[in-house]
Amino acid sequence: MTATVIEATAQPSPLRPEARAPRRTRSLGVWVAEHVALVTLAVLFVAPVVFVVLTSLMPAEQTLTATIWPTSWQWSNYLEVFRTVPLARWFGNSALYAFGATACMLVSSVPAAYVLAKIRFRGASLLFGAIVVAMLLPPQVTVIPVYVLWSKVHLTGSLLPLILPNLFGDAFSIFLLRQFFLTIPREYTDAARVDGCGEWRTLLRIVVPMARPGIAAAALFSFFRAWNDYFGPLLYTSENQAAWPVSYGLATFRGVHGTDWSITMAMTVLVTVPVILLFLFAQRVFVEGITLTGVKG
Repeated sequence: MTATVIEATAQPSPLRPEARAPRRTRSLGVWVAEHVALVTLAVLFVAPVVFVVLTSLMPAEQTLTATIWPTSWQWSNYLEVFRTVPLARWFGNSALYAFGATACMLVSSVPAAYVLAKIRFRGASLLFGAIVVAMLLPPQVTVIPVYVLWSKVHLTGSLLPLILPNLFGDAFSIFLLRQFFLTIPREYTDAARVDGCGEWRTLLRIVVPMARPGIAAAALFSFFRAWNDYFGPLLYTSENQAAWPVSYGLATFRGVHGTDWSITMAMTVLVTVPVILLFLFAQRVFVEGITLTGVKG
């Protein structure tokens, strides 16, 4: 008798019909419409990439014709690029420009963003507003006086006028990093100060390790911007072919060899591959940094 009572008590009572969670039913038409839209967007994004890759493997006489599929696969087009132009040197210049600009940006922008996010002082809001205005200012507004400045110190014709300005901070990177630093609880920095840490030690030992996703996102933005930059190299390195990055070299190559689109597309693929690989390897931390940065923004 007792066992029967205990067994009856242990059994869960059936839920009433009104207490059960309603099932979400989706019509077949909505499911089909969503997937058709997603597939269409995917095709629109992938189609140009497929066209460039297929054109890079075509014979020269087949390019820009109605035939999209190569009649014969010309893998030698990629070797011909290295025989036609100094592509290895251009890759080295782009790597120097991208990594140098990114390193200089981090050295200057991380401390500036920390000051704006974690240190209270009079005029902080005004200073942050000035940074936002500088972020919205087109670079063409200051290009003439800046070019005159670099020409007077005889640095035009090299990549230094493109790398060194990042030591003075980048407005967009400061804004992005500040927004990420705001997501770090102030209790961590206050506890570090109570333990005797100065501001530099607090930044390097507490804030930087916790802000790695945001710093990685800012670094990737800076790297991609420098790698794809065309206007800066056109302005400062056009007179010195030895300092050309791949972005400017590709444009001049297309101008000189405009009829050989297979070679031009092969070079385009080679220039794009490093950026795609870098993004694939850093995709997780990049997305995490952008997501967490938007919490306070």
